[in-house]
Amino acid sequence: MAITRQVITSLQRDGTDALGTRTVAMKIVDESIVSGSLLTVESNHFCILKSRGAVLNVYETGQYALQTPDKPLVGSVVQGFFGGSSPWVYEVIYINRSKLLVRNEGIATSAEMAEMSYVVDYYIHIDSKEEALDLITHMPFAGAVIDTKEIADYAGPAIEQAINQIIQITKMENVNERISDVREAVKAHLTDFLKVYGIMLNDLKVLIMPRDERMRELISLQAIGLTPIESVRYYLALRMADKGLVSAPNAAAGVPFHIGGQPTGFYPLGDEVGATR
Repeated sequence: MAITRQVITSLQRDGTDALGTRTVAMKIVDESIVSGSLLTVESNHFCILKSRGAVLNVYETGQYALQTPDKPLVGSVVQGFFGGSSPWVYEVIYINRSKLLVRNEGIATSAEMAEMSYVVDYYIHIDSKEEALDLITHMPFAGAVIDTKEIADYAGPAIEQAINQIIQITKMENVNERISDVREAVKAHLTDFLKVYGIMLNDLKVLIMPRDERMRELISLQAIGLTPIESVRYYLALRMADKGLVSAPNAAAGVPFHIGGQPTGFYPLGDEVGATR
């Protein structure tokens, strides 16, 4: 154990914040942390001090001299009784209280069992010291940080359930008409789910679209006023145009395409051409 005091901060040498815009919580485990070390907490962070699983204190913005049960001057002597390792291992956990963007993507099925892709973007934040404690209590660290991807993994099943409750009983052509209902259902489910982890839900956006690219294009054509059969015709014409086929305009207009000019009339076949033999 070191007997010299040190400054603990989330700022890196280049002045950037180690938590950034993707990290919700970051844990620092350091045997050199001793009583009297200076702890710096930035204006957009909370900080929790733990030792051997117990929470010793929760700090808001400011700089604090840590008060821990160990005695730095005799620390090196005590360390010798533990085979060179420190019996006082402190964890400093920084909690990001800024608004962070989280994204969830997935697949739902409509009433016709057509696959629909959805994208849900939402902002989260930790609002108080009590919620910071809820986060580290209910969401364990798999490494040194908890990032927004991990939050998305936790929230994924709750979002999928809320969306499927409405989409599975809605025809594909009517999905966009119910987007407000879907948004409210996702917001209610997600708010209750994240509350357990001390996370507040802010703005939320839901986008649902057919998973099949061709179906998306057909619906887009109908959106500009074409009938279903006209949409299919124009879609075919666009594909033909991509291949460089000169008959693409005919496909769009729904008229036949003739090679070598239009026919000028009809003529009976007689003995001259041998058709009666």
